[in-house]
Amino acid sequence: MSTSPLRIGTRASELALTQTQMVADALAAASGRDVELVRVRTEGDVSTASLASLGGTGVFAAALREALLAGRCDLAVHSLKDLPTADVPGLVVGAVPERADHRDALCARDGHTLVGLPLGARVGTGSPRRAAQLRLARGDLEVVDIRGNVGTRLARVGADLDAVVLARAGLARLGRLDPVTEAFDPDVMLPAPGQGALAVECRAEDLPGPTGDALRAIDHAPTRLAVVAERTLLAALEAGCAAPVAAWAHLVPGTARLELRAGVFDPAGTRRLLRTESADVPDDPASALDVAARLGRSAADALLADGAAEVAGLPQPEAAGRRPVPGVPDAR
Repeated sequence: MSTSPLRIGTRASELALTQTQMVADALAAASGRDVELVRVRTEGDVSTASLASLGGTGVFAAALREALLAGRCDLAVHSLKDLPTADVPGLVVGAVPERADHRDALCARDGHTLVGLPLGARVGTGSPRRAAQLRLARGDLEVVDIRGNVGTRLARVGADLDAVVLARAGLARLGRLDPVTEAFDPDVMLPAPGQGALAVECRAEDLPGPTGDALRAIDHAPTRLAVVAERTLLAALEAGCAAPVAAWAHLVPGTARLELRAGVFDPAGTRRLLRTESADVPDDPASALDVAARLGRSAADALLADGAAEVAGLPQPEAAGRRPVPGVPDAR
């Protein structure tokens, strides 16, 4: 067994460091090895431009992946909703730890819920998906595009904004749930594919060895199944991480049935398409992942047939809803 420290690449934000430390602690317990955090600065951390103008949240992953391929770290921890679906040669998602809360959360002044916000309230978010669903729920709201870390966004509530929408999982990991005034049920706001989950990426050549053994020890099979379905849908739609596309998959309690709820939205908040599909999951892990991927593909095909490309401004399907699907690295 290797005794050298595991070097784990991470962004330097408070949330990224907190999430990476959680993974580091789990890997240390599973492997008995020391761990070191390697801070990597990404374009998304440096630029103040909107995520859409930067090309989506993939800007947070690129520098981490470069550091991993260059050997500056052994692993990289990503928020799975920020990780592009396309394969990077030489890299694989070696572990998907158990998912935290998948829901979006409203943090509003004076304890307001979404329905209780005053007419014309200003609500901040950097996500086109959240913005579209806010506009669908409350057409009177002024949705404001914002950037910044969790603390910066929360500080604007009561200053120039009436509320912000953030991922509840991130707030929970930071111990900052007090500002939450409402956690949105998926019937109100469907989350981003992979929201609440983390991805631990490694070099493919390291997967068969002790590093891979440690990663397999912290992998959570039900979470991996769910995010494979969600991310296959995202890949099949050829939608980037910042597109107005939502998906939430989960094993129905007490069953072996995987349910996927998906939606695409007009960025202006005037139209939406929703789809729910499910499938029984076999006991064999590899076969189960195939079922999850097929479920995501099937839901994407149905949405494309209903006009998802036009509604959400996505690439037009090449032929009747059938197109090549980019790689889904967390399906391996």
